[in-house]
Amino acid sequence: MEITSAVGAVLGAFGLSGAAGLNAWLPLLAVGIADRAGWIDLGDSYGWLSSIPALIAIGVLFVLDLVGDKVPGLDSVLHAVGAVVAPASGAILFTAETSLSSHLPPAVTAILGAVTAGSIHAGRSVARPFVTGTTAGVGNPLVSTAEDGTSLALTVLALAIPVVAFIAIVVILIALSWLAFRATRWLRARRSRREPQPR
Repeated sequence: MEITSAVGAVLGAFGLSGAAGLNAWLPLLAVGIADRAGWIDLGDSYGWLSSIPALIAIGVLFVLDLVGDKVPGLDSVLHAVGAVVAPASGAILFTAETSLSSHLPPAVTAILGAVTAGSIHAGRSVARPFVTGTTAGVGNPLVSTAEDGTSLALTVLALAIPVVAFIAIVVILIALSWLAFRATRWLRARRSRREPQPR
C-alpha cells in the first residue's frame, strides 16, 4: 500500500508539474485550495501554499497571467518570464506532492519538476510564434485558452487519477516536440524567403 501511494504521488507530481508548464499559477492555486479544503495533505513543509496570504498572492498573479497571455505582444513577455517561473512552480509542486509519501530526495524531485515544467513551457514558447505567424495573432488567445483548460484538466487528473495525468503529460510532450520541430522549420523557411537572393 505504501509503495502504491508513493508511485501514485510521483505520477501525480509529474501531472502537476506538467500543468505548471502550461500555466505556472493555476496548479499552485488549485493545490493550495485543495489543501486548505482538506482534500489533500501537503504536510507542514508546504502548508504555506494554503495560507490566506499565499492564496491571495497566487490568485492575483494567476488572473494577471490569465488575462495578459491573451494580449498579443504581452504574451511574449509573459512567456519569457515563464521560462523562470514555470520550472520553479514545477519544482515546488513536484516536491510538495511527493514530500509525504515518497522517499526521493527533495533535490531530485525539484529537478524532475523543473525539467518537466520547463520542457512543456519551452515547447509551447517555440510553437507560439508559429501560431502568431500563421494566424496574424488571431489564434493566440484561442491557443492560450486551450493551454489554460489543459492545465486545469491535468491538475484535476493529477489529484484524482495520477496515472492518467502522467500518460497525458507524455502525450503532450510528444505533441509539443512535433509542433516545435514544425515551428522551427517554418521559421527557417520564412527567414530564407526574406533574405535577398544573389544575382
